[in-house]
Amino acid sequence: MLTYRPGDSLAHRLDPRAKLFVQAAFALAAFAHTTPRGLAAFTVVALGVLAAGRLSPTVPIRGFAPALPFLVVAPLAATVTLWPLGLDPTAAVEPALASYRVLLVLVVSGVYLRTTPVRDSRAAVERLLPGRVGRFLGVGVALVFRFLPVLLADLRRVREASRARLGDQRPLRERMRTVGAAGVRRAFARSDRLALALRARCFAWNPTLPELRFRRRDYPALAVGVLLVASAFL
Repeated sequence: MLTYRPGDSLAHRLDPRAKLFVQAAFALAAFAHTTPRGLAAFTVVALGVLAAGRLSPTVPIRGFAPALPFLVVAPLAATVTLWPLGLDPTAAVEPALASYRVLLVLVVSGVYLRTTPVRDSRAAVERLLPGRVGRFLGVGVALVFRFLPVLLADLRRVREASRARLGDQRPLRERMRTVGAAGVRRAFARSDRLALALRARCFAWNPTLPELRFRRRDYPALAVGVLLVASAFL
């Protein structure tokens, strides 16, 4: 799971609102131009985003590994025709382009997750959406970014413990039931401890969040976002 790692790259120093805007604009433009030429251009943009965050392409791809099988299976499934029964390789072209488009969006999102602290993400959401709605979504974003990696780590430990006890030799249904039940129990236990910790720390809806301010280095990123949005309507 991708989590924030401190660093001094350009992406680390950008305002989180600028990074969110570029991320959303990239997704909009990629969905508007899902063609070989368009995706080739967006590949160059994605490589530029990776360079700004000083990340290898393998880092976000490994972080979103659970989604990769679906991106691979979709084009393969599209080649199968039920009536008449057979294979149509040309039918996989559009699903393959769509899968590659999603992969590019995930790569750009991975750079954001890797270079943006959770508190900055919450502050950005609350600045963009003022009022109770922004506070609610900001808290949700912060909890998901912090809580989801912990739950995934719990599931990995459960699987490793089951494998150490020869659980991998049991039927698939039994393995799924064992891991799922243990994962749910740990999730509820984590939730109870999280609620207790929030009360102990006097959780507030209006905490002192980091100050956000656009600087000179943010304006080129905003210009890239504007160009991406404009390209979606051309």
